[in-house]
Amino acid sequence: MADEFDHDVVVIGGGGHVGLPLAIALADRGASVIVYDLSERAVDLINAGTMPFSEPGASPLLRRALDEHRLFATTDASAVARARNIVVVIGTPVDEHLNPDPNAIPKALAGCSEYFRDGQLLVLRSTVYPGVTALVERMVNDLGRAIPVAFCPERIAEHKAMTELFTLPQIVSSHSAEGRDRATQLFGLLTDKIVHLEPEEAELAKLFTNTWRYIKFAAANQFYMMANDRGLDFERIRAGLTDGYPRAQDMPGPGLAAGPCLLKDTMQLAAFSDNRFSLGHSAMLINEGLPLYIVSQLEKRFDLENLTVGILGMSFKAESDDIRSSLSYKLRRVLKFKAKAVLGTDPYVTEETDDTLLPLDQVLAKADVLVIATPHPEYRGITTDKPVADVWNLLGNGVLV
Repeated sequence: MADEFDHDVVVIGGGGHVGLPLAIALADRGASVIVYDLSERAVDLINAGTMPFSEPGASPLLRRALDEHRLFATTDASAVARARNIVVVIGTPVDEHLNPDPNAIPKALAGCSEYFRDGQLLVLRSTVYPGVTALVERMVNDLGRAIPVAFCPERIAEHKAMTELFTLPQIVSSHSAEGRDRATQLFGLLTDKIVHLEPEEAELAKLFTNTWRYIKFAAANQFYMMANDRGLDFERIRAGLTDGYPRAQDMPGPGLAAGPCLLKDTMQLAAFSDNRFSLGHSAMLINEGLPLYIVSQLEKRFDLENLTVGILGMSFKAESDDIRSSLSYKLRRVLKFKAKAVLGTDPYVTEETDDTLLPLDQVLAKADVLVIATPHPEYRGITTDKPVADVWNLLGNGVLV
């Protein structure tokens, strides 16, 4: 079989935040990798040795893989036929009603399934709705292809990919012994620690992981609102209760809990439980409601309709250029109804992504009230005489405003 394919791995959807770090990591460990993506921009940047997004530590490894001819990117679907291992980085989306579409991955694969060949391994890497692995197996069988299917969920945090891909245990699951063994061999290139589960267990393990984080953030945000409503400093309380007390060390601070995974995966789990997941729905109401809470607190203190509000930070997490599902934009939409004007700034988000943003100094000068929406380190040192809504407590403000 080794002579039948001229590359070890093709990553479908390989130009994004999950696929590209994986492709680079596998290439760094000696695999020959094809990045297949529909985005011409991403493919051109990758082949030029430029990351399409910010991921610390990835750029030098990408350039080295290109120089050593162990990686290239393409928009040509026929490249799928050239690799013995197909890694699919396409997750299960939720629609505008927060319902998952389990057929999204089979539909996406239909565009390149004509290039599937006997002897390949198909690995699902992104978060999927429970049962999607079995659904893809049926699709492959209907094609008449002898291709084992594995589900090996990604576990990285954005901006930690190039560390965590080599240090975190990899979950490997398949309904077949061949699929399990081959996926173990593939991901064994990255780490010595492999955790074996059945596909249905692995699918839930991934959803449980993200949902658990989302619920913890919701608890912290609820505690924060309770304390803030009484004029109390939640961060002071949290520092006191965690000081030397091991059972409280995992309590996060408050903040806008957003991004492309946490809410989506919590809603997938809710759908899987026939919408009886009251804890998940409560977490959604709290986390999605925090921008509204911030605005309501501002309304109590200021005549917003006659004031300009400046939002500091538009990406969904600190030191990131990723604006996917960022609650900063929900905050901006709400403020546009309430305030005289709304300005935004972010040191990481480019004009190509959002051309409405202004430099920080202009926002500081023009705004009457400021909101720190993303805890970028650049905001820790700002000095201003303007009131600041600082849910992240970057400036040590205590209560919200």
